[in-house]
This record gives sequence, C-alpha cells and structure tokens, in this order.
Amino acid sequence: MNSNIDPQNIGLGRRKFLKQSAIGAGLMVVPSYVVGQSASMKSPNSRLNIALVGVAGRGRSHTIEAQAENVVALCDVDMGHVKNSRTGTDDDSVSFNEALTHHEKKGARWFKDYRVMFEEMGDKIDAVMVTTPDHMHYAIALSALNLGKHVYCEKPLVHTVEQARSLTAAAARSGVVTQMGNQGHSNEGTRFVKEWIQAGLIGEIREVHSWTDRPARFWQQGLPRPDHSNGAPPVPDGLDWKLWLGIAEDRPYDPAYAPFNWRAYLDFGCGALGDMACHIMDSAYWGLELGFPERIAADTTYVNGYTFPKVAHVKFNFPARPDMAPVEYHWYSGGMMPVLPSFLKDFDLFKSEPLMTNGTIIVGDGAAIVTDTYSKSVQIYPREKFMELRQKLPPKTLPRVPKADHFTNWTDAIRESGRACSDFSYAGPFTEMVNLGVIGIRVGRELRYDAKNGRFINDEEANKLLGRPIPDGWILG
Repeated sequence: MNSNIDPQNIGLGRRKFLKQSAIGAGLMVVPSYVVGQSASMKSPNSRLNIALVGVAGRGRSHTIEAQAENVVALCDVDMGHVKNSRTGTDDDSVSFNEALTHHEKKGARWFKDYRVMFEEMGDKIDAVMVTTPDHMHYAIALSALNLGKHVYCEKPLVHTVEQARSLTAAAARSGVVTQMGNQGHSNEGTRFVKEWIQAGLIGEIREVHSWTDRPARFWQQGLPRPDHSNGAPPVPDGLDWKLWLGIAEDRPYDPAYAPFNWRAYLDFGCGALGDMACHIMDSAYWGLELGFPERIAADTTYVNGYTFPKVAHVKFNFPARPDMAPVEYHWYSGGMMPVLPSFLKDFDLFKSEPLMTNGTIIVGDGAAIVTDTYSKSVQIYPREKFMELRQKLPPKTLPRVPKADHFTNWTDAIRESGRACSDFSYAGPFTEMVNLGVIGIRVGRELRYDAKNGRFINDEEANKLLGRPIPDGWILG
C-alpha cells in the first residue's frame, strides 16, 4: 500500500519526536497497567480516569455523558470553539458548560496537544475518547492503544483503508477494550434486523439500499480550493492551526475547513459516506455479515479532486457467504433516493418519518425490512406482510445493550474485562468497507478489490489512495 505505515513498527516516530521536543526531556509514559491497577481490573463500582480528545463539536455529547466517570484530561486544539460552545444559551450549550465546569472542578487538566497530554498524564489515564476530524483519528487512537489505554473513537474509525487494517491489528494486540461511536449499534433494532435475517423472515436477500440527505442539509461539497490570492483569513483566537492540521499538509487557515465543514474536504474527512454510512448501513452490514465487497462502482456529480462531490451513488457487490446469497448494496447521498421494488409501490418514503432523509431498505422475497438512521425504528413492509409475519417473529437470541447506552456499554466492558458491542474487530473492517466506497467516489471507475491482500487488482491509481503518509512524531508508543 502506498503509505509509510508499517503496522509492526508503528511507534518508531515517537522516539524521534521525544528526542526533538522539549516535552520529551526526562519524561516517560508508563501505562497504568504497569504502575498499578489497570482499568480492566477495576472493581464494578470504581470510576475510570478518562481523557477527552476533541471537546467541542461532536465531543460535547461525550463531555456530558462522561460525567458518570472521572475525566482527568480535556484536550482540544481550538479553545475559541470550546468557549463559543459553552457560552451559548441553548440547552445543549448550557449542559455542555455544566459538564465542563463539573470536570474542571474535579481537577481535569486542559491540553491542546494530545502528545503533551500523554507525556504528562499517561500514568493517570485509563481510557481515551477521540472526537476530532477524521484525518486525526488514527494517530490519536493508535497512540492510545500503544500506551495501553482503552479507546472509544468516533466514526468513521479512520480516514483510509490501510489505517483501518492497521488499527484493527493494533487493537487485537493491545488487549484493551475498544468502541467505535456508531451509537445505533447499541439499539435493539439493530439486533432485530440480524435476528430476522438469520431466521429467514423475509426470504433470500440480494439487494439493499441506504440513503442520506448529507451533505445537502448540513454542509456543502463540490467546492473549489479556497482562494487566498489576496491573502488568507486570520486564524481565530484560541485556534492552534498547526495542531488542527496535524498530519495533513500545511496550508493557510480558512473558515471553509474549521470548525465544521472539514468533512467535505478529501484531506480531512470522508464526505457524506464516511459521515453517515457507519450509522445507516450498520444493521444491514452486520445482519448480512457482508465483509468486504468484490466490486465497487460510483456514479457522482463532478469530482474536483479537492472536496467530495455534491451527489453520489455507490454500488457495492458483496460475494455469497455461507447460506447467504450475493448482495448488491446501493448507497445514495446528496438527496438521491432509491427506486423501490414493485411490491413497495404504495410505500412513500417522502411521507414516512423518520425515513424521509436517512434510511435503509433490505429487500427480500416480496417483503422488506426498513430502518431509520440508527435502527431505532425497524419495520417490515408491505404492512399486510408484517401482519402475516408478526406471529412468526423469531425469539430474541442476541444480547441487548441496557438502555441502548453505547458509552456505558464501553465503560462496563472495561470494568468487566469484556468486549464492547462495536469494538475495533468489527468497526475496523466495517470502516474499511466504507472507505473503499470513498475511493470509488474519488476515482469514478469500477474497482475490483482483493480483500485478502487489501489491494485493488485493476487500478494502480486507486491503490495509491489506500493509505496516506504519517509524518514522524504524531504516533506515540
């Protein structure tokens, strides 16, 4: 793969970093499992020492829910964004400010650089939550794994196919508890889908459709590179732009990137597919045990090589699995909607809340399972078919997550030396599949994938997009 990542020597960059930086002088990170009682050995009633990396934005929710534990470190490169997020008058801002105040009063320390945080507090941290732009997930999460910390990382787990494979392997070696932030995987509906598929409730499944209204309703894609011919905008107060860029190539600051629209840009995000597929495709992907596609083909609006296109349709062809037929899986973003099979002609997606903007249809023999974004709502259509089948629903065979609480599922697994429901052994391959679709969008040609070797067998240009270089100094351990 075209990258400098070597899974066997992934921590070498840290030694160079420590020699060249002041924070490395005389300091050494020692994981808590070496110097004392590890998180996995804690009693059921003890609290975990958690570090939050990426506090504002999506991290606000984690900042609030982590009050159940002991937050010892808060890390964010944009303190201006943090300040704006905690001083608003809306309910979310008030709750966020209350949570931050709670953590600060309990002694949580603030950092801008996660590397400094680990160097200064590594022996005081049991677990890490990563909620940064996509391009930095891998370096931070891998550093945490290398240092023996339990990891919760937002979706998509990583930015590239190669990173997905590397992080999955690192998690397996580490023996810690991991979780990806696809919260719907904790919902009971996700388990209904798998149980119904396993029981053959709607017959043989060869076709699935998932769609999202992103980016149309939330951010713009298909944009050109920001024009700085007359000078770049000033960096806002409180933002460390160099740290925000992290492993990405240097460029001037622009509000087109931060704090929100980075998802649209190839260097920072994974577009609408990366943002939403780990939610919307989850129950069908898990239930059908899809693994990796053999072929990927994308049809999109104009791709300018800088941001993701406004509209995309990606077709994944998955091979047959034991006792299951091959599946053609269609993904639509930017307002496209699927063409419904004839037996659903009376089912109007546009009038069926909450399925209007995001959802999945799993097509069987004369019936379909229809889910919303997070599989909270799981239904069988046509309705007369559901009336016929409802007396034949299979028993509940899969463990449920209490209160569908994804965060507590992770922390409980740490305390009980168990596994979280969306740990990296599942989330890594799932994210790899999503990122194969991202590459399909970027190249616009049908790709044939050799999953065993992690390469496309028909397109060297696409192979160059499987990974990205990681500069020295960003990965610790």
